Amino acid sequence: MSEQSLYNLTARTVELELIPALRHYGLGLIPWSPLGGGLLGGALRKADSGRRSSPDFLATVERYRPQLEKYEALCADLGERPADVALAWLLHNPAVATTIVGPRTPKQLTESLRAPHLTLSPETLRALDDIWPGPGGEAPEAYAW
Repeated sequence: MSEQSLYNLTARTVELELIPALRHYGLGLIPWSPLGGGLLGGALRKADSGRRSSPDFLATVERYRPQLEKYEALCADLGERPADVALAWLLHNPAVATTIVGPRTPKQLTESLRAPHLTLSPETLRALDDIWPGPGGEAPEAYAW
């Protein structure tokens, strides 16, 4: 059995209650939108057409620009594609059973096959947490006033 929820580096609220509950009951999480609608797939590269060129997407990129710049620089330092790092980060969580990647092209599918084999160091995981902070832990501790 599993649960499908929105979960990626930019959307981490499931870490508060859902992931602890899944762990408790022995269930797996299948995140959807693991690349945040393309935001975590190298969004700072300019696009002339498609979703990445839409005004809404460009506004989202501007809202997250400082984090995206740090994120994409980290990925470049690792020598990895941003999409692979985002997927590997998810798969690093023992509660995540698999992800729904939704490639639009055969090339995107082939490229995403690297992520399960990518091991992120503890330092890289901390850097990702610094760039994309989660909710601050699990409930109830995260709710401490």
